[in-house]
Amino acid sequence: MKFNKKIVAGVVAATLALSVFALAGCSSSSNSASASASASASASASASADKTIKIGATVPHYDILKDAVAPILAKEGYTLDLKEFTDYVLPNTNVEQGELDANYFQHISYLNSFNEENKTHLVSVGYVHYEPFGLYAGKTASLDAIQDGAIIAVPDDTTNEARALLLLQQEGLIKLADGAGLTATTKDIVENPKNLQIKEVEAANVSHVLADCDFGVINGNYAIAAGISIDTALAIESSEGVVAEQYGNVLVVKDGAQDSEKIQALYKALTSPEVKKYMEDTYKGAVVPLF
Repeated sequence: MKFNKKIVAGVVAATLALSVFALAGCSSSSNSASASASASASASASASADKTIKIGATVPHYDILKDAVAPILAKEGYTLDLKEFTDYVLPNTNVEQGELDANYFQHISYLNSFNEENKTHLVSVGYVHYEPFGLYAGKTASLDAIQDGAIIAVPDDTTNEARALLLLQQEGLIKLADGAGLTATTKDIVENPKNLQIKEVEAANVSHVLADCDFGVINGNYAIAAGISIDTALAIESSEGVVAEQYGNVLVVKDGAQDSEKIQALYKALTSPEVKKYMEDTYKGAVVPLF
């Protein structure tokens, strides 16, 4: 039987072509897998190399981070890039927009209220501390000397106003409607035997108008910022039960970042024995650790 040389040559050429194509395909697949592995390794290395934590805070949170937390993180190779704020809005919008990795200034109830009102996606990493509200003297030196129609300044934002009104109720100055609780407003006052005038003021400014009022209910952090010692408070809200739970200050990030390596390192440092001792020694009851 005779073979057709042209056919044989064609078969050989086709076979060689297929072999070359197969080898090329294997090489391409191998290179692709190698490139993918390299990219993955690079991304992983980049994530591990991300050792800067950008965080916003108000006083006293800023000082806690700077003086107590930063040294702990430095030992682990992290750097805190701190930004101080004097309001309750920008720290949250900055985290939402990705300008900050986290913030530490607010209690959980304010966070929930902010998310609902602004359609933001912020979440708590965990509780850190609690700052008891205080009722402070302004023009009137004591609660025994309170006069009919006395003016009491309180924060004007939803959660903090409710908290202030609950403190006034705790001291028997007013009575709120049943069930008002953490959403209470002045409209929920059902008994006001002294005809107290509740003056609603931005939380940061209550301490500034104190001299013009008989009394003022001040957030713990703003009292500290104004140099007002909790020892001078005429009354302090109880730290038992729902108050501490609902008004515990939390570390906050945008949803999705809470499990990142650097955020977990930050929270671990924030809730360390060293930071607990710093809070207790420095603030003497004005900042109460919740860990």
